[in-house]
Amino acid sequence: MDVAGLWTLQCMMFFLVAFGAILKKKGILKEESRGIITDLVLYGFLPCNIINSFRMEFNLDILKRFALILTVSLLVQVVSYILSRVLYNHKPYEVKRVLQYCTIVSNSGFLGLPIAEGIFGAEGMMYASVFIIPMRVMMWSAGIACFTASPDMKSVIKKVAVHPCIIAVYIGLALMIFQGPLGTVYELVVQTAGPLGAVVRTLTMALDKAVRSAGSCTTASTMLLIGTMLADVRLKDMLNPDALLISAIRLGILPGLVLLGCSLFRLNPLVAGVCVLITGMPAGSTSAILAAKYGCDYIFATKCVVVSTLLSMLTIPIWCMMV
Repeated sequence: MDVAGLWTLQCMMFFLVAFGAILKKKGILKEESRGIITDLVLYGFLPCNIINSFRMEFNLDILKRFALILTVSLLVQVVSYILSRVLYNHKPYEVKRVLQYCTIVSNSGFLGLPIAEGIFGAEGMMYASVFIIPMRVMMWSAGIACFTASPDMKSVIKKVAVHPCIIAVYIGLALMIFQGPLGTVYELVVQTAGPLGAVVRTLTMALDKAVRSAGSCTTASTMLLIGTMLADVRLKDMLNPDALLISAIRLGILPGLVLLGCSLFRLNPLVAGVCVLITGMPAGSTSAILAAKYGCDYIFATKCVVVSTLLSMLTIPIWCMMV
């Protein structure tokens, strides 16, 4: 691990977060801007970034790592679910539901993917995109069940299958696996199509550059959005014992267990690093949205998101250096 590069990345993210907080404090970014930026990242920038991360030669080692990462991710979700069911039974019902959701669902997709790219490069981003697939399934099944009745499996599969980030994984995998044959066919079509082939080549290059350019906006827009969230944090919110509890579980206990398991089984350093990093992400920002939608304590849910996100700025570099 390049410690100097890690701290450079951390400082860069801190400056972007601070910039977002300043824009929010000055009223330049309104409250409604948060939803707009969120949609831009989720439905535009982040899927493009995921596609970009799959731009490498496919081989058997990558396939094996995919299987290994999915196995680790599934185990993490099982442990998270068990913890959510046994740790909070003594808490008030409204608080319990929020804590359960925050234990199951992290901000790994929205925050984890850009950070994985910044620390581990495009390959790390690719593995992180695969790692979050089981979490997406849990989010739309056991996660939703924390606030309402369990959804049927058909609706869960539909929500996961058509999520923009999962669709981006499909596209990225197809491009990576079939790049050789597809590239050969593409060249034959272009060469034999004459003037039309030149137009196709130009449009393809333009689309490729557009996807690359949109993907490069992910980190900056994500950090700005987090800055707007942290702009409203107050010291008394930081001292909320239940918010600190979920932060300790999400940022300390879960990644610690993953690090221990990866060390015992001597996993590939890159695979281990991605698994620990993505596991150690803060509480999912959707917890506050769902809590408000289903009449739960959304103020407390917001505190959990903000406190865990703020503390993650300290814990992420620590875990990266320990891998």
